[in-house]
Amino acid sequence: MKISTARHARRLHLGMMLAASIAVTGLGACSHSGAGPNTVNGQTPDGTLVMHQVQAAFIGSGNGGYGTLNYQGRSYNFNVGGLGVGGIGASTIDATGEVYGLKSVNQFPGSYVQGRYGFAFGDKSSGDLWLKNNDGVVLHLHAKRTGLMLSLGGDVVVITFK
Repeated sequence: MKISTARHARRLHLGMMLAASIAVTGLGACSHSGAGPNTVNGQTPDGTLVMHQVQAAFIGSGNGGYGTLNYQGRSYNFNVGGLGVGGIGASTIDATGEVYGLKSVNQFPGSYVQGRYGFAFGDKSSGDLWLKNNDGVVLHLHAKRTGLMLSLGGDVVVITFK
């Protein structure tokens, strides 16, 4: 019995170290993203979007959803997926937003870094979402979040066209 208890404790310790490493890496990625209100100061949005996303978290987090980008008079359907660190709970997000720095529709799909903070409880929510990809495209989402969620950390959100 002592061997399995020691093995369990060792696995738990390794799991906690792995989670902490992932959290530090994810938060570092958030801090360099630079997405926020000052990023788009004085700029006119290049497009708009609507999005529905489901998030679930317990130390790590995962999300998935779909949306529509409106750009230069056309609509483009997309899927949303990703992983993150930090948080506990589950929530859904219905968002509208602006797209900045989009010179070509081909710059829209890809990996976006999201710094997040806030809470959701029932139909109350707090926190705007700012995401930025490697091409400099910035998404500013005005989200209505429902569910029970406490989050602090960072996410990588992957957008692909349908």
